[in-house]
Amino acid sequence: MKVKIHTLFQYLLETTEAEPEAIVGFSLSQSPRLGEFVEALDMDLPLDWNGKSFRGLPRLREHVLREAGLDGICQPDDVLITAGAAEANYLAIMQLLEPADEIVVETPGWPQADVLAKAVGARIRHVVRRDEDSWRFPMEQLADAVNDRTKIIFVTNPNNPTGQRFSRDELCTLVDHARRVGAWLIVDEVYAGLEWEGDRSPSIAGLYERGITTGSVSKALGLQGLRTGWLICRDPGLVMDAVILRENSSEIMNVMGEVIAEVAMRADRYRVAMDKARDDGLANLSRLDAFVEDEPRLSWVRPRAGLIGLARLDAKLDGDAFARRLLADPYRTFLLPGSAYGQPAHIRVGVGGGAEVNLDLGLSRVSELLKTLE
Repeated sequence: MKVKIHTLFQYLLETTEAEPEAIVGFSLSQSPRLGEFVEALDMDLPLDWNGKSFRGLPRLREHVLREAGLDGICQPDDVLITAGAAEANYLAIMQLLEPADEIVVETPGWPQADVLAKAVGARIRHVVRRDEDSWRFPMEQLADAVNDRTKIIFVTNPNNPTGQRFSRDELCTLVDHARRVGAWLIVDEVYAGLEWEGDRSPSIAGLYERGITTGSVSKALGLQGLRTGWLICRDPGLVMDAVILRENSSEIMNVMGEVIAEVAMRADRYRVAMDKARDDGLANLSRLDAFVEDEPRLSWVRPRAGLIGLARLDAKLDGDAFARRLLADPYRTFLLPGSAYGQPAHIRVGVGGGAEVNLDLGLSRVSELLKTLE
């Protein structure tokens, strides 16, 4: 099994030393500073593992269940703390999927499931969201894609990268399709809590006995560097399989990531942080909405949740060429081309990052470049 690089990561590797002056499409909230947590930390904390559980700090797992709306539905031992949602997805997929299996994956979507399924040698069936259909999830395609060989259905909610979301009824329909063939349903919920319309969607682990919720503190709380996320599932065998696989890779969580994440997710601090993330995100979303509206060579389906979306360039422009030219002098502005998600006619734009990403400057430079290409 060899894992091959994905287009998204390839572009990040190639551009990581570019030192842009602005970023358009930052995918997480403004990151807090370490000093904001120092007073809550125990300076005598041993820098060994947590010494309490291989599944992660008990209090942190309780916080995760509370914020996922799973109190009374799931138990703390249904939660495994992981090195971000990426490790949670990895542990689940690699323990479940075999070469003879099929996996159903949405596109555009988070590309990790595709990469891992190809490495395993499993068959991938894609369910395609389309710009002209407002990036709606085509449930009729899912009905055709799911069969007796389907081992996993993998989706994101809110969708990464379009910012669309499933309703409760749609999630229940996903469950119905998974249950009729006994498939596992993995829902990556890293943007949960950043809904711009309505309440947070229910977590899949509470709706389906083979539902696997993955999430992290990276996006909404801006704590990507902690590499702290989680897997939630009511099936004890699946959780133990994930523990076993991790024992042969990262083995345990890093204690500093767990401890700081536990502080960040305490109810009082969490509410304040999420309110700020939502306020900042909505303010930037309004600015970005107005910007796209005023640019004749751009259009988009406004995200309903999360911090990113896809904007379509007019037919004469290529997303890859546009992104690379924008990153070079004199524009010095970073954005991801839509090809990172299999959408070469698009660019990724977004509302995260706070003041440090210089969003207004970045948007002005996008506008300048578009004018030179007319």
